[in-house]
This record gives sequence, C-alpha cells and structure tokens, in this order.
Amino acid sequence: MKKALTTGFASLTLTALLSAPAAALTVEGVDVPDTYSAMDTELTLNGAGTRSKWFMDLYVGGLYVPETIDDGEAVINANEPQAITLHIISGMITSERMTEATLEGFEASTDGDMASIQEDVDQFMAVFQEEITEGDVFDLVYLPGEGVRVLKNGEQKDTVGDLAFKKALFGIWLSDKPAQKDLKEKMLGQR
Repeated sequence: MKKALTTGFASLTLTALLSAPAAALTVEGVDVPDTYSAMDTELTLNGAGTRSKWFMDLYVGGLYVPETIDDGEAVINANEPQAITLHIISGMITSERMTEATLEGFEASTDGDMASIQEDVDQFMAVFQEEITEGDVFDLVYLPGEGVRVLKNGEQKDTVGDLAFKKALFGIWLSDKPAQKDLKEKMLGQR
C-alpha cells in the first residue's frame, strides 16, 4: 500500500511539473517566462535579476532579445525587437519614487544630455502617474519603426519615441552607468 501511494504521489508530482507553464527562472518568487512575443518575433530571456536599494528588493528586471547576448552596448544600439520587463516586488515603490529613479536613470544613461529626447522622456514618465503597487508588471517593448510600447499589467498604456529614445531607456539598466551593476550583469547573463 505504501509503495502504491508513493508511486501515485510521484506520478502526480511529475504530471504537475510537466503541465506547469515553463519559466526559465524564478527570481525573488517571480516566475520569469523564458520567452516573450513582440511583433511576430519570439524573444528569448537573456537574463533577469533584482533591483535593490538600501538592502530592500524593489523589482525583478528581465531582458528579452532575439538571440542571447552579453554585451550591454550591443543591446542598447540594436535596432531589433527587444523587451525589458519590470515586476514590482515591493510596496515601497510608489509613483513618485519610480518617477524619480527613472529620471535619474535617464540622466545617467544620457550623460545628462536629454535635450534631443526630452519630449519622449516626458511622455514616457506619464505612465508612472498612475498608482504603482506590489505585483504590478511593466513591459517596455521596443519595436523598430514603431517605438517603445509601454504596458502595465498587460495593458498597453502608450508607444513612445524611436531608436534614440530606446537607447536611453535601455541604457538605464545596460549602460556603463547602470541603475545597478549586478542587475545589469544578470540581465546580460553574465552571472
């Protein structure tokens, strides 16, 4: 009887594992999918990690690209479908804090020269005016010829800018002055 129960349980466990959606990675309790569809292109998870500040985990960031790559500048400059996902994992992130941190990121990624993309930055920042709560997911999806689609919890909020704006936006996480060095390394699959 014990053997039959053990075999039955093992069979149920295996069935559950095989029917579960495939997640390439679990980071801070967030199942990060291994693929992302953008403009009829299947993007692959390049890497994901946690953004922390003052010893607090704030969000899980994932990078999706057509082919895996470990060069941040190459990702930033590529004129191809790409996506960054941000899974909010802290109640400490508010609209105001997200706006402030993102503006700091744009300053760093553009070396303080945002003049040519200022209108795009302003348009993008409007997405953070809505309340942000733990569990929210932002998708930043670059599509050549269209711009950056900004989605919140799967709902498209806006499409912003062009390649120049995408370079500055993705530079927040992947430039030489990233928001967090080890998050950049993890998004690039370097750790």
